[in-house]
Amino acid sequence: MGLISAGTTIFDAGAVNGGGAMTFIKKLTANDSSTLSFVDGAASVVLDGTYKEYVFAFTNIHPGTGDSRLNFQGSLDTGSNYNVAITSTNWNCSHEEGGGNGAITYQASGDLAQGTGFHRVGSLGTGGDNDACGGGFLHLYNPADTATVKHWQLRFCEHGAEPRAVDGFAAGYFNTTSAIDAIRFQFDNSSTIGAGTITLYGIS
Repeated sequence: MGLISAGTTIFDAGAVNGGGAMTFIKKLTANDSSTLSFVDGAASVVLDGTYKEYVFAFTNIHPGTGDSRLNFQGSLDTGSNYNVAITSTNWNCSHEEGGGNGAITYQASGDLAQGTGFHRVGSLGTGGDNDACGGGFLHLYNPADTATVKHWQLRFCEHGAEPRAVDGFAAGYFNTTSAIDAIRFQFDNSSTIGAGTITLYGIS
């Protein structure tokens, strides 16, 4: 059943209308997984020129090992290698449960300058408490374009290790004119992705 307002269909059949439909593509569920990967053409994943924008939604992402950061990288060869050059910038806001150490901080240590390693999704690290987790979004723009770099933006809030609330922001670009056809997520510190889901949507 759809949602209709003033004669306009806002939500119907799994898609949100208004400024572009949001279409479900694939959900991956972690269970002490070393990585979660979305590869175009594999397991019903679409990550090509079908959409000009893709959104990855993170829900209740929990590390297998505490105080670890979720990271991501792209691939130009359907997942054979994840090592695309990235240039980025990021910052965060944080505040401890006890009321102390509130701050807004530019995270120079998280920036990449033509780096080919994995980039942070989590800003300061998700805590290891049983109830600790993180959630947010990664937007990837026009990954199939072969004329320009591929911009992305992310926002990720997490239950930090102190414990504290952390709201992290980052943006950057894959510095390539080749198509990005796969995205991989993994934690640092040799941690697995203990639990949670990552869901991919296409925005038309």
